[in-house]
Amino acid sequence: MNPIKGLREKAGLIQSELAEKLGVSQSTIAMWETGESKPRADKLPELARILGCTIDDLFKKDEPKSA
Repeated sequence: MNPIKGLREKAGLIQSELAEKLGVSQSTIAMWETGESKPRADKLPELARILGCTIDDLFKKDEPKSA
C-alpha cells in the first residue's frame, strides 16, 4: 500500500478532506496515492502534520512480512 494512502486512512480522512486541508484537489491526492505524482516539497511539512507522521514516513515502503 502507498504510505500516503495508509497514513490518510489511519488518520480517518477521505481524499477530499485531506485535499481541502492542504489546498489541493482531490485528484492530486489520488495521483499521490497511486504514484502518478509526488507531493511538492513545500506541501510535505503540512502533509506530515495533518497525517501525524514524519516527512520520512510519507515515503517509506512497506516492510516485508517474515513468514
